[in-house]
Amino acid sequence: MSDYSEPDVSAERPISENWVWIGAHRPAMPRVFLERLAADWAPGEGPADEHVAAEHTRRRREALAASFPGVTLVIPSGNLKVRANDTDYRFRPDTDYFYLTADDEPEGVLVITPGASGAHSTLYVPARRDQRTHEFITDARYGELWVGPRRGPEEASTYYGVATAPLEQLSKDLVDLAATPILTKRGVDAAIDTAVAPHEDDERIAEVLSEMRLVKDDFEIAQLESAIAHTVKGFEDVVRALPAAQGRGERVIEGVFNLRARVEGNDVGYNTIAASGAHATILHWTTNDGVVRAGDLLLLDAGVECHNLYTADVTRTMPVNGTFSPAQRRVYDLVLAAQEAGIAAVRPGASFRAPHQAAMKVLAEGLHELGILAESAEEALRADRQLYRRYTLHGVSHMLGLDVHDCANAREELYMGELAEGYVLTVEPGLYFQPHDLTVPEEYRGIGVRIEDDILVTATGSRNLSAALPRQADDVEAWMAEVWSRGATNLDL
Repeated sequence: MSDYSEPDVSAERPISENWVWIGAHRPAMPRVFLERLAADWAPGEGPADEHVAAEHTRRRREALAASFPGVTLVIPSGNLKVRANDTDYRFRPDTDYFYLTADDEPEGVLVITPGASGAHSTLYVPARRDQRTHEFITDARYGELWVGPRRGPEEASTYYGVATAPLEQLSKDLVDLAATPILTKRGVDAAIDTAVAPHEDDERIAEVLSEMRLVKDDFEIAQLESAIAHTVKGFEDVVRALPAAQGRGERVIEGVFNLRARVEGNDVGYNTIAASGAHATILHWTTNDGVVRAGDLLLLDAGVECHNLYTADVTRTMPVNGTFSPAQRRVYDLVLAAQEAGIAAVRPGASFRAPHQAAMKVLAEGLHELGILAESAEEALRADRQLYRRYTLHGVSHMLGLDVHDCANAREELYMGELAEGYVLTVEPGLYFQPHDLTVPEEYRGIGVRIEDDILVTATGSRNLSAALPRQADDVEAWMAEVWSRGATNLDL
């Protein structure tokens, strides 16, 4: 066999230096071809203008460093995760990494080091796998011929407004930084977890960043407003598609909303809940394989994640045929009254639990009036009884931002403490009457209703960021009729 004959691909690896091995089940490539491939390319586009969040991420890195004087901080982006064989899940960076960098690529690592003149940030990113290297075509996971261009150190420095270095240099630099304590956000990148020795304060990175994220700045609020505006369009799309979905399935609802999320934003912020009929009594129903029938209610809990990864989280419960039955309306009106009481309780200085307590009081009173709770509301609400919870099941609020359940690593006393201006939280009471619950009158069995809005705490009270979607039962019916009058199946994309 001559040097330039195709090697025996059944062998584990070709031996000749004139061939490049590129992986199992793929023939080796002639090196001469790869050399020819690397030649005669026009220059690519230069670095883009600075990212719109660059000034915000700069301030965030400075604030984080101030919480850890004399300490080196290592925060990785994370890596691609295998779905099957050589197919990966769509990548989303670690939330804290993105909050500090705005970089949404895999493999990046942010390192913040102390110094006499202040902390210094370095973003380590991989070198380009472009036409200058054979990985351009041989690396199916990262090669730019396969997956498109990404920013190397030079482009990343300009775009994200931070000093950069090649990822390949990180191991050596971490050795040099060992003179200072090094804290790492763990569980994101296994290679970083191995490279840096564990420290007893590692978990404080996520804790401090969650607490920083409790208060949203103007940029973050604008991003949430954008995500919510796109979500409103998605809900209208679903209403428009309901006639086509009847007799078919919840997957139609999910697919229609998720199309809007990909057209307008990065993706959905969480798995869409498209729960028709009794599926609405299942809190996190995301299988979405049920039939959509006239006469049932549809509980749609969905949110668009915008391109800068802030997500909406909105729920509306609507009649599939456009008209609430008397029983459905009674349940709906009770949940709406509870939500309005909860929203009214949102203001600076109020307890995080205040909206929940206000909403539960209304629900307990209503459940007693409907004859479902034999006990009085006061008896059912007692801390040592909580009898109303059979039908409500969950808390009313959680924080919202880059994650749908944002700031989850904040200390309990802060997360559950007093609300402050700039907080964004949901208010989402619900009633869920299971189809086989004998304590519930038959006319209500199988009805699930949740109404959820995204509420910004302001200096004097609150603002409903998702108020563009109607909530009053009459308004919901009128809205659905108006959407249908504009065309029942055509999506306005």
